[in-house]
Amino acid sequence: MKRALITGITGQDGSYLAELLLRKGYEVHGLIRRASTFNTSRIDHLYRDLHEQDVRLKLHYGDLTDALALTGVLAETRPDEIYHLAAQSHVRVSFEIPVTTGEIGALGTLRLLEAIRHTGLTDRVRYYQASSSEMFGKVAETPQTEATPFAPRSPYGCAKLYAYWVAANYREAYGLHASNGILFNHESPRRGETFVTRKITRAAARIKLGLQEKLYLGNLEARRDWGYAAEYVEAMWLMLQQETPDDYVIATGETHSVREFCEAAFSRLGLDWQDHVEIDPKYHRPLEVDLLVGDASKAKVQLGWEAKTKFQDLVNLMVDADLRLVLREKQIGENLTEFGE
Repeated sequence: MKRALITGITGQDGSYLAELLLRKGYEVHGLIRRASTFNTSRIDHLYRDLHEQDVRLKLHYGDLTDALALTGVLAETRPDEIYHLAAQSHVRVSFEIPVTTGEIGALGTLRLLEAIRHTGLTDRVRYYQASSSEMFGKVAETPQTEATPFAPRSPYGCAKLYAYWVAANYREAYGLHASNGILFNHESPRRGETFVTRKITRAAARIKLGLQEKLYLGNLEARRDWGYAAEYVEAMWLMLQQETPDDYVIATGETHSVREFCEAAFSRLGLDWQDHVEIDPKYHRPLEVDLLVGDASKAKVQLGWEAKTKFQDLVNLMVDADLRLVLREKQIGENLTEFGE
């Protein structure tokens, strides 16, 4: 039985990846931060689905700012594969907390790589680094490939670029089987509610059910390459099944604006987005990335991976899920009101 360690297991990508690995028969370990409230909602169903005697999913407290804790978790679990997904991943927020973003995304990655080295796992473990299309920033060419020069335009993009290069350095210096997945935007119903796509789909559902009137956004003209997160985690796994580590762009090859996302989401519910969306300058970034679109040809040839879910299908999937969620919330609220009366 293969053993995998996932940092960021409670996030969108971590939850889908955990599902995938459990289906493939892995023993899955997840690194989570200690918090005053439970933050495992995205993976709670995995415990329910596993047989009572099946202990293939285990969580460990740790933090990317704590080198000793990382070393301890690695020494205890001795994984065959490590998927490093944890980060402060909100681009706009990274301008507000740049030091934290760098501490976790950049130096946290270095601490994890050093923990791998000091626990003697370098020669046996396979390591996946979650890199980002935000590293391309002010793009030098379109579409972006593995050879496109990097020019990040946010603290988040800079932190991810450091992590990308330090993973490549450990691959070359110490022979670590380390691969960088340069993932373009990938969404799902499990996306955090502060990210623009989920913010749109949740607001559209709430407006449809009369719980909200307006949605406030920033730059509607930013264009992104949006794919389905549940498919993108398969690419992560495929990278670590290759004999030789490498770096791969993972993308759909299509680009759409935030405006188009709004139009698609609201029209799914029979609404005109222009009646409900307003611009709020506070959501603008100090530096904007205008256009991202990836060329995943290398992944298709070498990994046999390509995106399957189309843009409108992805929007529909997210809107439908949020409509069901908001409907349940509304019904619970109505029941509580009735009970209180």
